[in-house]
Amino acid sequence: MKTFATLLLSAVLFIGLSSFDTTKSNTFTQKWEKLGSKKVNYKLDKDVIHVGKHEGTFKKLKLVVSKGALNMHRMVVHYGNGSQEEIKLKHTFNRRSNSRVIDLNGNKRFITKISFLYDTKNRSRNRATLHVFGK
Repeated sequence: MKTFATLLLSAVLFIGLSSFDTTKSNTFTQKWEKLGSKKVNYKLDKDVIHVGKHEGTFKKLKLVVSKGALNMHRMVVHYGNGSQEEIKLKHTFNRRSNSRVIDLNGNKRFITKISFLYDTKNRSRNRATLHVFGK
């Protein structure tokens, strides 16, 4: 009987943890504004998340990856004044990982878009989704 109770508890914990969605449950999402999301293809892919002045100004960014693993090759932040900043973020994210807090150079500035060069690892057969948050 003890073994059955242990197995039942383990199953409930596993189901609860496996349904955990980092884009909704993380405490930082309550303080950060979601700027956009992109689903990544299996091959090398370039995507752009358009932000714009209506979103406001930001000093920090954070990335959250869900549903699959992702190889980040390049990230460039484009500002409203025409300048751009390449973020050193060559990293492999697993399906529930976050980036470090990325401090942007200069004071608060309008971000027009953020471009990414990345690919999804195909081990899990799930395409990764990249979520970008600003503060």
